[in-house]
Amino acid sequence: MSDISPHLQDVRTSSQYAPSPVPRDTLDLPPRSPRVSSGQNRPRSTLTSCTSQADSEPISPPLQLNSLTPPHSRPPSSLRRSDSPLPDLSLPSLPPKPSSSLAPPHSTQTPSSSPPTRQQSNLSPPSSKTSLAPSEGEDLDSFHVRSTYAQLDATGVKGDGYEDGVERTRARQCVSRASQLRANDALGSPVEKSRDLLVEEVNVLASLDRYGFFTIASHDRLVRLPAAPLLKRLTTVTAGSKTAPSHAVSVTSLPPPLSPSKEADRIAKWGRMMQVSSRDRGGNIESWGVKPSKAHKLRRRVYKGIPDRWRSAAWEALVNIYAKSGYDQVVKLAERYRFDIDKPSSYDIQIDLDVPRTISGHVLFRTRYGLGQRSLFHVLHSFSLRCEQCGYVQGMGPIAATLLCYFGPEKVYAALTRLHDVYAMHMVFSPGFPGLLETIYVQERIMQLKMPDVYAAFKKHMISTTSYATKWYITLFANSVPFQTQLRLWDAFLLDGQDVFVAVAIAIVWAYRDHITSSSANFETVLSLLSSFFVPEDDDALLSWIEELLGNKKLRARMHGWRQEWHQLVASGNEGDALL
Repeated sequence: MSDISPHLQDVRTSSQYAPSPVPRDTLDLPPRSPRVSSGQNRPRSTLTSCTSQADSEPISPPLQLNSLTPPHSRPPSSLRRSDSPLPDLSLPSLPPKPSSSLAPPHSTQTPSSSPPTRQQSNLSPPSSKTSLAPSEGEDLDSFHVRSTYAQLDATGVKGDGYEDGVERTRARQCVSRASQLRANDALGSPVEKSRDLLVEEVNVLASLDRYGFFTIASHDRLVRLPAAPLLKRLTTVTAGSKTAPSHAVSVTSLPPPLSPSKEADRIAKWGRMMQVSSRDRGGNIESWGVKPSKAHKLRRRVYKGIPDRWRSAAWEALVNIYAKSGYDQVVKLAERYRFDIDKPSSYDIQIDLDVPRTISGHVLFRTRYGLGQRSLFHVLHSFSLRCEQCGYVQGMGPIAATLLCYFGPEKVYAALTRLHDVYAMHMVFSPGFPGLLETIYVQERIMQLKMPDVYAAFKKHMISTTSYATKWYITLFANSVPFQTQLRLWDAFLLDGQDVFVAVAIAIVWAYRDHITSSSANFETVLSLLSSFFVPEDDDALLSWIEELLGNKKLRARMHGWRQEWHQLVASGNEGDALL
């Protein structure tokens, strides 16, 4: 239990981290009112048929997830639910409190050094006064989705974190008493919030890894990302041995995430490097910054890995530095998030379809319509209204879910907005994904320059970079590496921007260059290899290699030049033949 993080963890698809899937009950819905003509081009839902089967076996009682501090980071005797009222969302929330297992001895300043006021939930449901009434011209299926989440914000759901939950927004129009009873039984109650946890519930919490994922034994298409090639810096190389194998070494299961050996020391160093930037009227810490006298150490410490206790504070500070803004912008964006909660979105049906399959293997997102899923829906709903050009795309879900493991919904919305505005994610998510194609062009130019034989092999086998790298860039590697590796990559990304993920892509190709140029390689073997789930042999070696690549000023200048070159190709209409 000493390895458990103070925060719940990022984004995986259900096939990667979830335990064996158990069919989720489906709620039979009563008939709806006739559809109102919209006048707007809104998508209509695809509703699945409902069932009336009763639960086949009893499920453990619920967990009320009212904090980003995982309950399993505390002794079992303190695992009690709170009856505390919902917080006023107009007040900024506190940074997550660190777990005692990682606490430095008498540190003078840590992310939890606020005055001993009562800490409230970072994932509190938003206040909704109008979601229960459809907007003029709103598609009734979209309204049904939006109002369902609003109603469940008021009641909560039973078994949050333990049970699978009852489906409420995708059932066909049919009604049965059994389905109504199941729906009523799945609602939360005040009694559930005040009782002690049962032994079964404590055992479930004990089975989680340090980031809050349920442990599984194996995974499809796991391959080892070797450390040896990463010990050599990026230089111009020729093809390796033609007799090299075309397949990488498979990994039977994901290794359990462990606390870094120097984490306690790094926690103390970050405590000396960070300083409070702002407090609310009650004296609680709102935001953190980097001491000017320690700023020269920031880059090296980021690439060594931000201690998980400091990650939420450090991420917000890095975004503020990169965006050249402060906490006042977060406050304004939080107001916008609350304002948009009750506005209709034409993407609500699609968002609702994607929410339950976004890292459902994590305790925060396991239960249908639980606190984590509701927060994810609200964030994506409001963000879909932020930019008419981008709207909503599926890749936003894993990014938002990762951020929800470290921030409350309002700050997640603010972070997504700044990723969109400042970190060039607008161009990645825009129709046609122009930013994605630009990034791929830069990746291909580096491969052509530094690994000409690898580039030639891609041409020979007619493998386009978009066929394997699209998911890397759309989800910021959320579905391609273990969560602890993803966090390390995001540490660097929030510091150095979009070039980081180009460097990650080059590192992967560099590590497998001999497999790609092997005489036994072909279209299937190369594409299968690069579409795998990569388990780095050494995260430190990977991050050190990336840091060295991005520290090459000459190469960084060429990367900038290639981006400008791509813009010229697009302007002249010649981009079609510029990519593999």
